[in-house]
Amino acid sequence: MTRREIREQVFQILFRIEFHQGEDLSEQLKYQTEEGETADADAVYIQNKIDAVIANITQIDEMINEAATGWKTSRMGKVDLTLLRLAVYEIKFEEDIPTKVAINEAVELAKRYGTDSSPAFVNGVLAKIA
Repeated sequence: MTRREIREQVFQILFRIEFHQGEDLSEQLKYQTEEGETADADAVYIQNKIDAVIANITQIDEMINEAATGWKTSRMGKVDLTLLRLAVYEIKFEEDIPTKVAINEAVELAKRYGTDSSPAFVNGVLAKIA
């Protein structure tokens, strides 16, 4: 599985979590990884990344709130918010992912899953954070 595919899996699981209780996390992860027949090593990486994003969500949301002028995370669309959380985590907490890659990947996912205005919004917020 490529990094892009793994990132998309992480995004999809984080998005699902927005609509389910915390205790459903393992069930959502199992469903997502079985659906695509994810290799064991990739599943572990995905789980670790999701856990790390969730563990830092308060700090990540604070960064997003500071950068998104006129918008608070509570008002953002779930797709945009999930993409921003994932990208901010990659920018601020993962040293092996270049900032430009994290932003580009988030914008590409926004084009695929978001609204017409999502790519520009995600890019603008991430540019301020980076």
